[in-house]
Amino acid sequence: MQWTVGLAGKAEKQLRKLPEYVREAFVALVKEMEDYGPYRNNWAHYGKLRGSGSQYHCHICSGRPTYVVCWEIKEKTIRVVEIYYVGTHENAPY
Repeated sequence: MQWTVGLAGKAEKQLRKLPEYVREAFVALVKEMEDYGPYRNNWAHYGKLRGSGSQYHCHICSGRPTYVVCWEIKEKTIRVVEIYYVGTHENAPY
């Protein structure tokens, strides 16, 4: 059974401003999350965010700047994930 991956309005706006190669990496991550779930330990620096029960992040492009994606599992039983941040590591909400 597949997961539903949603994109918060703010994250959608952030995504539009990013370079093409970062958007391509983002699409690959979302496809993996839909097919295999939100637990993506095959991506760089994947991990649970401190103090949160269901928020995770990973790096999708390294270098300067490094780009990250942050998401939250909204409903585990019906498999819903919401991505709430896409952008540079410096501005990440953690």
